[in-house]
Amino acid sequence: MNQNDDIILHQLELNKEYKQLIEQAYNLRQTDSELSDISEYKAIKLLDELNKLKYLYREIKVNLS
Repeated sequence: MNQNDDIILHQLELNKEYKQLIEQAYNLRQTDSELSDISEYKAIKLLDELNKLKYLYREIKVNLS
């Protein structure tokens, strides 16, 4: 595997976890707002990491061209 494949696989894993956390936050919104907020916070942190990976992947593609 090369570096691009590693980044893509990591993005897919993080995206799956992000979606699960957002769904959990939504489901908990009415019953336990504290847990909902925690899940939403974790999802935001994952989204930030996903955005960094997108930037990194874009930079690698530009350098290879």
